Amino acid sequence: MSEVKEAVALPSVESVVKAHRKLKDVVTRTPLMRNMNLSERYQADIWLKREDLQIVRSYKLRGAYNKISSLSKEEKERGIVCASAGNHAQGVAYSCKQLGIHGVIYMPAPTPNQKVNQVRMWGKDKVEVVLIGDTFDDAYAAAMERCESEGRVFIHPFDDPKVIEGQGTVGLEILEDAKEEIDYLVMPIGGGGLSSGVGSYFKQISPNTKLIGVEPEGAPAMKASIDKGEVVTLDKIEKFVDGAAVQRVGDNTFQIAKQFLKDVVLVPEGKVCSTILRLYNEDAIVVEPAGALSISALDAIKDEIKGKKVVCVVSGSNNDIGRMEEIKERSLLYEGYKHYFMVRFPQRAGALREFLAEVLGPNDDIVHFEYTKKVNREKAPAIVGIEVKYPSDFDSLTQRMKKGGYKYELLNENQDMFNFLI
Repeated sequence: MSEVKEAVALPSVESVVKAHRKLKDVVTRTPLMRNMNLSERYQADIWLKREDLQIVRSYKLRGAYNKISSLSKEEKERGIVCASAGNHAQGVAYSCKQLGIHGVIYMPAPTPNQKVNQVRMWGKDKVEVVLIGDTFDDAYAAAMERCESEGRVFIHPFDDPKVIEGQGTVGLEILEDAKEEIDYLVMPIGGGGLSSGVGSYFKQISPNTKLIGVEPEGAPAMKASIDKGEVVTLDKIEKFVDGAAVQRVGDNTFQIAKQFLKDVVLVPEGKVCSTILRLYNEDAIVVEPAGALSISALDAIKDEIKGKKVVCVVSGSNNDIGRMEEIKERSLLYEGYKHYFMVRFPQRAGALREFLAEVLGPNDDIVHFEYTKKVNREKAPAIVGIEVKYPSDFDSLTQRMKKGGYKYELLNENQDMFNFLI
């Protein structure tokens, strides 16, 4: 894609209203619900726009259907192609089935099986799913090749005016359902389609609302672009928050979003995991990592939102149950309850017994231990995972290691080792 230099006009209110009329019999009008727990925690009036309750369990259906339904008869006959990490794919698949159009859907190979299966379920005989590459950008390149070779129409997941207008209907519903003026609107950002569409509508209808975008710390494509003043392609991203992990935001979405975003908050992936678990345990709300971004960002703005009305867009709930162990592990690491060490042990009988007696506190628990005796070496490394009862116990744990003369390396920040362990 060529880079857009000039400012792009905001989607008009009329275009979003038109999209809403087109979608009203297709999508679910999701509820705007006050959350008591979050409101008490942040001393604010916190409301959630529950797009996790959408038909395909994310807002992406709005933009996909609005775009595909706008195609000409000849374009529909040629068929469509899209690239997606999951939720856009489901929206496209559903739209293809409803409109009787054949679609080819390219998805990154690491996409959770739950999302892949959902795409096939929604599209049935109207879609072909192709898993390729490691990231959205890999899937995008393959999809574009298919477009050129077969003359199909590409349905972009975010950088398309009709897609942006469709996502903007989320904002229309929020403002129609809100009984009082909204002080803050917090939205997740992946490629920027949701923030551009919803933000544009708010900018024109509710200009006093402060608009906050949220990205995963490991994939800050929009923030990096805004900071530099042009679209930035990230060299490497953390893919855990798969619904919002892109290396490059859209040219159009960047030009639109930069006009009204007050701030872009970056949230650590571990924080996202803690939010997922808390929402499930306290509110029985099941969200995917991207769906937890907006709520995860509230800590970063907690001082300024006290006493204010805040709406968080919960973007989706397509979470694979098989990821829950990783989510729990990442949360414990982030919160400071679990720590992995590489410890050099003397290779003699009783060394482990001494370590346990000298280092472990009364509330500490060994959750991982891996050691292989090395022949003809005085000492050998062991991987030790320790879970503490309180995060503050970590300092005393390491002090006891130092006092006992144990040489160690903390592995929590070593991403490769972490991935190996869990």
